[in-house]
Amino acid sequence: MAKKRNVTLGLLQFSMSKDQAKNTAKGLRMAKEAARKGAEIICLPELCRTLYFPQKRRLSPAPYAETVPGESTRAFSRLACELGVTIILPLYERAPGGKLYNTAAVIDETGQLLGAYRKMHIPHDPLFWEQDYFRAGNGGFKVFKTRKARFSVLICFDQWFPEAARACALQGAEILFYPTAIGEIRGHRAPEGDWLEAWTLIQRSHAVANSVHVAAVNRVGQEGRLAFWGSSFVADSFGNLRARAPRGKEAVLTVRVDLSANERTREGWGFMRNRRPDAYRALVRGRAHKPRIPAEASLMRGAA
Repeated sequence: MAKKRNVTLGLLQFSMSKDQAKNTAKGLRMAKEAARKGAEIICLPELCRTLYFPQKRRLSPAPYAETVPGESTRAFSRLACELGVTIILPLYERAPGGKLYNTAAVIDETGQLLGAYRKMHIPHDPLFWEQDYFRAGNGGFKVFKTRKARFSVLICFDQWFPEAARACALQGAEILFYPTAIGEIRGHRAPEGDWLEAWTLIQRSHAVANSVHVAAVNRVGQEGRLAFWGSSFVADSFGNLRARAPRGKEAVLTVRVDLSANERTREGWGFMRNRRPDAYRALVRGRAHKPRIPAEASLMRGAA
């Protein structure tokens, strides 16, 4: 039996306000609380410094975007070094040349910026007008190697794509972190069913299919027509829910996981060794037609 490789994950679930300095201070305060609870890798929600501005169309990005490294990464780098923890910091990045990305910076336990992941899949639907603000990521899928674990970061809409999870797992990721901003549209009843249940199910399925741990980190609070549901969770390498934060409430969730379980699960079920890459050519034959989501027609009338 493989030796246990325990690591404690810290998921910060909180609401944002218009005051970006207060949002940063809240994130720093909650990260300290997570570290006190034993967290060694701490992840904040998507766009953790700002309100979820993409629910409105074509706002000026100037008040929201920042450089990497920059103000936020410097603040969290100091804290990471002080606490000896790794921090995943999602923010709105203004890159050299002015290009804008939905980005997660990764800072190791010494306070060094290991790198950043830029969101690859960019939605463009009512109340989620992200293509008005973000370019699609151009750096590919990445694995960040730290003292405690090898992990990948995928951001929000990326979580619906099995290809992204598989690409990270094939590169050696042991944990998939999904910083997120997702919730319900107030006054709208989804005809297809419970969005929260589907959101949980798809990410647990990535854990099962790839024999990796999954940590989904969502914001809470009401912003315009969106009510973010929180419900952040950690699933083990066979999709079992290890812990879940409350729905709709701020929380610091810390979860101790055993990464050696990944290999036991992978060997036991044989998902990786029985792959057939020679038969997967259709996966890269170009872009399929994009159908409208069932709710889109009714939402379009009032969302713009």
